[in-house]
Amino acid sequence: MFGSLTEKFRNLWTHLAGQKKLTEDNISDAVRQVRLALLDADVNYTVVSDFIKRVKEKALGDAVIKAVSPGEQFIKVVHDELMTLMGTNEALLELNSSPSVIMLCGLQGSGKTTTAAKLAHFVKKDRNKKILVVACDLQRPAAIEQLQRLCEMVQVPVFTLPGETDPVHVAEKALQKAKTEAFDVVIVDTAGRLHLDADLMQQLVRLKKAVSPQEVLFVANSTTGQDAVTTAAQFDAQVELTGTILTMLDGSARAGAAISIREVTKKPLKFEGIGEKIGDLQIFNPSSMADRILGMGDVVNLVRRAKEQFDEQSEKKLEEKLRKASFTFDDYLQQMKKIKRMGPLKGLLQMIPGASDLPNFEKSEEEFKKTEAIISSMTPEERLEKVELIPSRRWRMSKGSGTTIDDVNRLIKGFKKMKEMLKGLSKQGALGGFFG
Repeated sequence: MFGSLTEKFRNLWTHLAGQKKLTEDNISDAVRQVRLALLDADVNYTVVSDFIKRVKEKALGDAVIKAVSPGEQFIKVVHDELMTLMGTNEALLELNSSPSVIMLCGLQGSGKTTTAAKLAHFVKKDRNKKILVVACDLQRPAAIEQLQRLCEMVQVPVFTLPGETDPVHVAEKALQKAKTEAFDVVIVDTAGRLHLDADLMQQLVRLKKAVSPQEVLFVANSTTGQDAVTTAAQFDAQVELTGTILTMLDGSARAGAAISIREVTKKPLKFEGIGEKIGDLQIFNPSSMADRILGMGDVVNLVRRAKEQFDEQSEKKLEEKLRKASFTFDDYLQQMKKIKRMGPLKGLLQMIPGASDLPNFEKSEEEFKKTEAIISSMTPEERLEKVELIPSRRWRMSKGSGTTIDDVNRLIKGFKKMKEMLKGLSKQGALGGFFG
């Protein structure tokens, strides 16, 4: 995500790992490198200066000087200060009114329309709310059609007034409909411009007055770095933001917006867009973001994704199968499909601390696909291990999956070894440790 910045931090940690203790000299050198890395990532200059001052003060404290691992202690100081900059805790949506109104704003190209649909999907799924999205971007050609197409994918209605040129009138009529038809949440997609101008701001002020939103969220393109922070501050001065949504964090983001925007606007980061799919919007977690910036994985969101796919009842059944060593190829395939629904395997591995440094990291996705293809080419009896996988069957599986006979043999051998290991652990009573 933050390739260059993360790499610089990793190099710094490697250097510090060789130090016997933290001294004023090596701390000054480390702090200087952190400062240059953050400025190069387009983090606000004032934010960097204050951040560096706090890091140096804490790194020179007695508790750090006496630490067994100076490098790890310095990393913790940087991590904690990054969290402080970005909010420490998650900031949830305020949806206490009936209906609750969320107004999105930002410049053209920031991803507002896509974010409106993603947010509708998130609130509908996470809060079980009845959503109405309002098309108030009457400036950009095809904006309404784009919003309708996206919201249709998540079965959320879009309110429009064909021929209407005043977005305030559209919003007022939409609010009336929401109250009459008992919608829980109204999400208003507003127009942006290629640059900040008086007309845009006046329109937003009028819209806000008309619908009295509980949330006014600034949608910021994270690839623009510090420019997004400056623009957010200008929007906040006019319409009083309640928070920010960072978009396009799956690309070559510069980190400037993620690190600086809360400190400058004093308003929380609430969501982040992590991909192009309609479900690629997640709650902004400061600890998770600090982990990713420092190259420490993303355990917070990995656990979240896992909980969505692996329910407690199915996990108990799986545990029982493992205890009895009755885990089959069919079970294996079902677990793989659940993992696949969590996202691309490469992305999941990047969320595991240290996994990106493994030698076969780049080959993992390819091997995953091979395994799935081989098991999918088996007959029902073969998957349930009701027949012996003799050579002729293995050759058929190889041809059916587009893999080599060595790939098939390796999978079967590995699967058998795993079952033997689990059977041994079960007899020793050690398997319970895997399931709490």
